[in-house]
Amino acid sequence: MNAVDPAIRPFVTAIDHVGVAVPDLDEAITYYRDTFGLAVAHVEVNDEQGVHEAMLRAPGDDGTGTAVQLLAPLRPDSAIGKFLGTKGPGLQQVAYRVTDVDAAADALRARGLRLLYESAKRGTANSRVNFVHPRDAGGVLVELVEPAAPAAGPHTVRK
Repeated sequence: MNAVDPAIRPFVTAIDHVGVAVPDLDEAITYYRDTFGLAVAHVEVNDEQGVHEAMLRAPGDDGTGTAVQLLAPLRPDSAIGKFLGTKGPGLQQVAYRVTDVDAAADALRARGLRLLYESAKRGTANSRVNFVHPRDAGGVLVELVEPAAPAAGPHTVRK
């Protein structure tokens, strides 16, 4: 097994979430709640990314565990709309929690990996995010997530 590059080691702290593309957010929330017992922790609309999303957590999760992020398109030309159009519903991304998204992105660029954005964008719950191009990550869209300061309780945001 290859050793982890020491330049990225200090930044990745956990698997933050897995993203699942879905055509209908309400139907998907019902399915994951009734089938797996997951609870909605956060719902928001991100107009810039063109998604209506929900973060779901296992019962008893204090907010530090790995979440399931359901992503429904706001419009067909959004990234999730295009994904659904070509691949259909399913696993769309894996996200790693990082302490500093800019430093992590710089360390990955130094290794020759391509990131989708020159600088981080606003993600779920005011996190800062960037993505490693799937061609540089074994065919997987990898999201880097620097969480915002924690907020109390479930809430809904529209940006």
